[in-house]
Amino acid sequence: MATSQTRGVIYIHSAPKALCPHLEWAAGRVFGKALNFEWIAQPVLPGARRTEFAWEGPAGTGAALASAMRGWEHLRYEVTEDPARGTDGGRWMHTPDLGIHFAPTDAAGNVVVPEDRLRYALEVSLGDAAELRRELDVALGAAWDEELEPFRHAGDEVPVVWLHKVG
Repeated sequence: MATSQTRGVIYIHSAPKALCPHLEWAAGRVFGKALNFEWIAQPVLPGARRTEFAWEGPAGTGAALASAMRGWEHLRYEVTEDPARGTDGGRWMHTPDLGIHFAPTDAAGNVVVPEDRLRYALEVSLGDAAELRRELDVALGAAWDEELEPFRHAGDEVPVVWLHKVG
């Protein structure tokens, strides 16, 4: 059975300059070829670099990319993967302080909170509205969104480069 093809985007919001070649190497391993990204200064964090690029490849490429970049200190990134036939979409967010967060997404890119996660939030909140809010914020990745938001706006003028993976 053929693997469903999908597309997504990697947003590396901030990386130390010395880490940039290592990130290219890590993403290149996922795509099976050497990659050279166009890095620009990240104005929110002096000395940091940022890049973003769109990709096409088999379903699961987003998870592979997020995993390839995971674990490096001082790195902020997001990876998105659109839904494909038989697979959900996904969004991975990483910050130095919070680590990585994953959430499934729908066709419009909205985070989807699975029913078991909602049941858990209701169960542990025990009718406490503030606790329920906290649990839902965790499920939605609110803390990651809050930390990444200034870095996202800093890249509004960045060109997107399409990468294709045959697989």
